[in-house]
Amino acid sequence: MRRIGKIATCCLIGTVAFAGRTIVTQAAEIPIAGMDVILDEFYQSDSDLTYIKEYLTSAAEFENIGIANVTNYVNIRRKPNEESKILGKLYSDSAATILAEKDGWYKVESGSVTGYIKAEFLTTGDEVKELAKKVGKRIATVNTTTLKVRENPDLESIVLTLVPIEEELSVRKELDGWVKVTIDADVIGYVSAEYVDLRTEFKEAESIEEEKARLEREEAERRAQEEANNRATYSNSSVSNSSSSNSSGYSNASSGNSSSSSSSSNYSGNSSLRSNIVNYATRFLGNPYVWGGTSLTNGADCSGFTQSVFRDNGVSIPRDSRSQAAGGSTISINNIQAGDLIFYSRNGVINHVAIYMGNGKVIHASSPETGIRITNYNYRQPVKAVRYIN
Repeated sequence: MRRIGKIATCCLIGTVAFAGRTIVTQAAEIPIAGMDVILDEFYQSDSDLTYIKEYLTSAAEFENIGIANVTNYVNIRRKPNEESKILGKLYSDSAATILAEKDGWYKVESGSVTGYIKAEFLTTGDEVKELAKKVGKRIATVNTTTLKVRENPDLESIVLTLVPIEEELSVRKELDGWVKVTIDADVIGYVSAEYVDLRTEFKEAESIEEEKARLEREEAERRAQEEANNRATYSNSSVSNSSSSNSSGYSNASSGNSSSSSSSSNYSGNSSLRSNIVNYATRFLGNPYVWGGTSLTNGADCSGFTQSVFRDNGVSIPRDSRSQAAGGSTISINNIQAGDLIFYSRNGVINHVAIYMGNGKVIHASSPETGIRITNYNYRQPVKAVRYIN
């Protein structure tokens, strides 16, 4: 139905907050002087009103955001000239909040760095909206006590899992009244848009000090991985030699359960091992998820991550999540401790595993969108807990 209306408009302005290593943009509705425009005798439908509101929101969300338009990185300097000291780097497709403009330079803030970037190296204005869809990460934060994730965008569709309040979900697509989200690599579903708050996150700048620390950390991780690989090679060689010299013909190719029980008994009561496993796992936070992978630096899937973390700490567990769930000792989720494994299922079949950290948190290789991350242990419904360290 078409109607005549008087529309008072307001400007929807994007506010920017800093969380971790990302720029976060959200839309806020704030009246602005000079924007109180009255459109008399303006014909429009209800859908037109929705479109106008959505357009203003999405456009204003990125109003003060600039995205690095470079092949590698652009320097952030203390003053607006090319001879000034370099404070940090804004890498390709990373974003900064624009604070001011002066003589062909933007004063920006990104991460822990505030300084100047030549204007020619930043994409701004209307172009940012489309670019943000490619380089930004859309996040949905649950704003209700327990949110149902459905197989299809329909209230009659089956529920795949339940997600607790404040859990952050990776957005794949936004529909009318629904948001398609990734829970894990093998659980993708739909949630009601009414019960999530949406925002866009971007990669941020890195200070010179942060870059140095990162490079040192990466080198330490590379050395640790190399040492772990050498230990594994030596261990496999020893087992092979022992097996070939065994006159009884005994084979070491035992089941996952037997191997796990042996490992558990070797580390009985070792609380420091639990701490070592959790601390070691967090060193790879943010690294990529790769299906079938076992590399903690270049990419692992959920069970490849847990297996590699345990292996590098001297504990042998099976390769896939179902075998890991079948091994070790089953424990009550209420009695879980740091270093235990917690499992999740779909349609009654185990399909995901995480390392329990303590205080209700788990670390796991979640999905290609999120990589290795930390979440609440009940970010989806856990179905089993297993202990490999008694």
